[in-house]
Amino acid sequence: MLPTVSKTRSSSSASRPNPMFPQYLRRIVKWQQMDIEYTFWQMLHLCTAPKVVYQHTKYHKQTKNQWARDDPAFVVICSLLLAVATVAYCAAYDHSAAHAVFVVISVLLFHFLLAGIFLATCCWFLTNAYLREEAPNTHVVEQRVEWLYAFDVHCNSFFPMFAMLYVIHYFLSPLLVAHGFIPVLLSNLLVMVAASYYHYLNFLGYDVLPFLETTTFFLYPIGVVIILSPILILSGFNPSRYLMNIYFSQRI
Repeated sequence: MLPTVSKTRSSSSASRPNPMFPQYLRRIVKWQQMDIEYTFWQMLHLCTAPKVVYQHTKYHKQTKNQWARDDPAFVVICSLLLAVATVAYCAAYDHSAAHAVFVVISVLLFHFLLAGIFLATCCWFLTNAYLREEAPNTHVVEQRVEWLYAFDVHCNSFFPMFAMLYVIHYFLSPLLVAHGFIPVLLSNLLVMVAASYYHYLNFLGYDVLPFLETTTFFLYPIGVVIILSPILILSGFNPSRYLMNIYFSQRI
């Protein structure tokens, strides 16, 4: 059970600045304070047994009294892996070192950080505004989704998608960017699986919070993805070729 306090007390405590985020940012440059082994354990299990990861999130809440991670290791390692994968694409497909640097920076900023901040903010707003259970009485604290937890959920959901759309895709890219029906089919199937798994993990991240209801809302985009995929396949749209042309138009 989560601790309960009066509404008055919770509102006054909510008005005080939360030191969690500044501490989180300070730890980004302190490798000795990061739990690297546990981070890789989480990454592995997000791809194989994601419910186990969110079971540990419950333990974290019980011991640290917050849902969000206080360790930035996951974000740091995910960013480094994303940078390495992008460098590999640049080595295979790019035409200049200067453009390769631009591609690496833009992928890190737009594919991961800015997109993550935007999606986390949208989910944070939607869950707090529409999905929270009504408090049974005025003496029960109004639980709210932490923004940093919403960003954690995005990062958790992003990593398996990264493994599929950056790592597996890299090794299959000579086939996926070719002309013909088979590359179109395989490219769309890969994107469909990656996007569906992203939204499934998003659902698990919010379903674990006991004060949210109707969290199946986060599964609805999977239906949209499944409906759109055959349409894109029949239209001949190749998402791999389209995205690779954006960054490496002179080599695809």
